[in-house]
Amino acid sequence: MANGNGNNRTSPERRPRIGFYVCHCGVNIAGTVDCAEVARYVGTLPGVVLSRDYKYMCSDPGQELIQKDIAEYKLERVVVASCSPLLHEHTFRTAVEKGGLNPFFFHMVNIREHNSWVHTDRAEATAKARDLARAAIERVARHKPLETKRVPIKPVTLIVGGGIAGIHAALTLANAGKQVILVEREPTIGGHMAKFDKTFPTLDCAACILTPKMSAVGAHPNIRLLTYSEVVKVDGFVGNYKVTIRRKPRYIDEEKCVGCQDCISACVFKQPKFTDEFNEGLGKRKPVYIPFPQATPQVVAIDSNVCLNFRNGPDGSRVVSDKCKKTCVEACGDRNAIDFTQKERFEEIEVGTIIVATGFQAFDAKRLPAYGYGRYPNVFTALEVERMVNASGPTGGHVVLRDGKTEPKTVGIIHCVGSRDKKTNRWCSRVCCMYSMKLAHLIKEHTHAEVYNFYIDIRTPGKGYEEFYNQLLDEGVHFVRGRVGEVTDWAITPEEEGKLVIRVEDTLAGVVRRIPVDMVVLATGLEPRSDAQEVRRLFNMSCGSEGFFLERHPKLAPVSTFNDGVYIAGACQGPKDIPDTVAQAGAAAAEALSLIDKGYVEQEPNTAFVLEDECSGCKSCIPLCPYSAIQFDDARGKAVINEALCKGCGTCVGSCPSGSIVQNLFDDEEIFSEIEGVLAYE
Repeated sequence: MANGNGNNRTSPERRPRIGFYVCHCGVNIAGTVDCAEVARYVGTLPGVVLSRDYKYMCSDPGQELIQKDIAEYKLERVVVASCSPLLHEHTFRTAVEKGGLNPFFFHMVNIREHNSWVHTDRAEATAKARDLARAAIERVARHKPLETKRVPIKPVTLIVGGGIAGIHAALTLANAGKQVILVEREPTIGGHMAKFDKTFPTLDCAACILTPKMSAVGAHPNIRLLTYSEVVKVDGFVGNYKVTIRRKPRYIDEEKCVGCQDCISACVFKQPKFTDEFNEGLGKRKPVYIPFPQATPQVVAIDSNVCLNFRNGPDGSRVVSDKCKKTCVEACGDRNAIDFTQKERFEEIEVGTIIVATGFQAFDAKRLPAYGYGRYPNVFTALEVERMVNASGPTGGHVVLRDGKTEPKTVGIIHCVGSRDKKTNRWCSRVCCMYSMKLAHLIKEHTHAEVYNFYIDIRTPGKGYEEFYNQLLDEGVHFVRGRVGEVTDWAITPEEEGKLVIRVEDTLAGVVRRIPVDMVVLATGLEPRSDAQEVRRLFNMSCGSEGFFLERHPKLAPVSTFNDGVYIAGACQGPKDIPDTVAQAGAAAAEALSLIDKGYVEQEPNTAFVLEDECSGCKSCIPLCPYSAIQFDDARGKAVINEALCKGCGTCVGSCPSGSIVQNLFDDEEIFSEIEGVLAYE
């Protein structure tokens, strides 16, 4: 254990010349820690030839001070006590390197998040800062010179998800001259935005602004569009990812199909009988279909689950039965675009960067049975109404009840269905207030119905949003503040006969109201996709407590993930509207573009390596590595670590039974010295 002057049994024979700096960080640190006292104390420790306190060490003058002192005092090591290394370790390493030292002769002490922000007692916080600083002095003396390694970047970006986020990111990169592979699991790109009629608050035609971008993606020479495909495996590391893509059989040769749709007309199902997923189940489609008129690519697909030309095989798979007359094949004629022999196939591609833009799913309204969705026919979800008001939708743009004929005279729109609710999702879905008001406007425009909005709070923080809210008030839309208790068809007055009754506590009037309506619209919230955890594991990302993909830093790295070279964009990161989605997609594309243009990525040298003479070949480290960075060399009978894949997590180091794995910057001598330093008495 160390003695009173800070020496310990593992101290090197000659201590390097150490410079110490403690940052006030305005009052973030100095308000709780006596920075001058910490600097005075550290100046008495062996090996410390310079100890300063400074108001803002991360500022340019602060960094220049370090560089000047390195030359003047011939410093060999530098320690800065300030905020989180996540924020400024790179900043100070760069300053040390500019001063002429190896950047890894620097060590950073976090006395803000780990000390001043979690303490109220100034004396105790100052004492803790002294302990942490003393530990850093002991540790940095044993730092070894390390060098970062450069890994070349393959100039190709994979974008997963063909919604508006994926589309915008793809076009941004492609227009910059970069190669893009865009993978979409559905037969067409467009995502949720393709289902909308208009967008708030300007009421632009959604198709009018989305379709040109979709067409641009389909025609762009730098974009390879893979629809009806899914990513199933990701190997490799930043700059050199190997991705396996499953290409589902479309039973159409995309190169030969011209999108004439003659095969759809010729299909023996003269009256469509299968649920149309794109129209939220409000319409029907044939086994051979194209999702919507503006679909990209303009290529039909054949649904083998319902096509008469297929039957169930012995293993449950669908196989060709030859039961159908194949009128679709006859209609295709000499083009021969229909190919019932297509099989699922796998394709491996190599990319340097990845953008995940897999979007969201709407809350399942059946999870709240009190609102009657699925029980009362005239309770609709917002997406169903979006399709109904669309001119290319199942009702041709007419808002009607479930019977397909009757226009509603009164409509109730219930906000926050599956949002801001401890029973379902606690978060605000951000878009519900605005799209509810948009639907109120469109319903009123189409039917002249009396429209009620039932809300908890109206949240309109975006540009032009509050003005849109005021416009709805001027149009005569009713707003009732209060969470709806239930929707029922039980009538207690003649006016309620044959109606759906919304029971709600009007918190502004202080009364419980029963409001009869013809139609109920549930403003369902945004949720992570049901396969979010599978996607997270696929790309080695993290999820927040809600299930949305987690960014590296909510303010300074909002599109980066903890897996280098993998970025996120759009509502897969959290609920957001179209402008924010597009902005984030552009940011993700810019991050990928900057990496590609740089041509290489610098990897931190805090990687692990195997001491071959001490490795017993037990293989216990291999399944523990979360980055698949360890392989076994059968010829030598030893474990081998791929430094390009290693992220320096230390799992293998701590678990190796023979102690044969060592990690740079975290070897035993450094760690034990730091522990002894923090425990030493003053």
